[in-house]
Amino acid sequence: MRNPVGTHVTVGKNLRDGALATAVSLGCETFQVFVGNPRGWALSPGNPAIDTAFADATRAAGLRTFVHTPYLVNLGSPTPATYEKSVAVVAHNLLRAAQIGAEGVVVHTGSFVEADPTQAEARYAAALRQVREGLMPVLDALDDDAPWLLLEPTAGQGRSLCAGVDDLPAYLDALDRHPKVGICLDTCHVFAAGAPLDEPGGTTATLDRLVDLAGPGRLRLVHANDSLDVRGSFRDRHEKIGQGHIGTAAFEELFAHPATDGVPFVLETPGSRDEHDPDIELLKKLRGDTTADERIGLLPAG
Repeated sequence: MRNPVGTHVTVGKNLRDGALATAVSLGCETFQVFVGNPRGWALSPGNPAIDTAFADATRAAGLRTFVHTPYLVNLGSPTPATYEKSVAVVAHNLLRAAQIGAEGVVVHTGSFVEADPTQAEARYAAALRQVREGLMPVLDALDDDAPWLLLEPTAGQGRSLCAGVDDLPAYLDALDRHPKVGICLDTCHVFAAGAPLDEPGGTTATLDRLVDLAGPGRLRLVHANDSLDVRGSFRDRHEKIGQGHIGTAAFEELFAHPATDGVPFVLETPGSRDEHDPDIELLKKLRGDTTADERIGLLPAG
């Protein structure tokens, strides 16, 4: 399948009986989960029997799965405790992803904190150095079959280390463009950071630039989100597909671009994991699945 479509789902009872059951009921072809408290530091252990059952079931069904690290992770933090916990959480999430058969772990690229603008450049450089010091040992310990670490650029709020496409080269270079480092492109984030996704051809140009700057094969996941705010707002507020300032044409361009061939699209829009929510079927329609037209009521059945 060129572009599996799905959404982030909650774990609920457990990965098998909660997350997987929800994803199947929603018609997901791919989905994303947290493997612990998304707002905490605890390194939640897995259940080997549940992990194996989940991995076997998703593999048998052809469901591609991803893990998202907790929101607290900030590899650029100047606070030693936050930085050290962030590195530990990333390493733990990569381990958990391998245990459950997920193909990638999404991590926000983080921010540095410096109130004095005259020190911002030095603090940025120091933050990238600590990203390297923390992640390179983790990455070098991965084997060829291990999950990818997927960098998700932010919307540009605060002192972002990597906001939008143009900031990717420095971050990738800090990690020696490691072969297990990929990119998760969040459409709301990149739009908020200034990418012209709302213009005809703007999404195509953005992806062209991503490939030019990051290299082919780095894009491994798309977080498909419309934006409640206008382009360049630096605000990370997701909206339902076609109901925000990005619009549906951008997603048609995303599906059509060679760089997204085989890349899953995971929704994080309001209500996307609710029963009868239209966004999964809408993405399938924009992908070119004509049977989705009937399911979302755009064409008469029959």
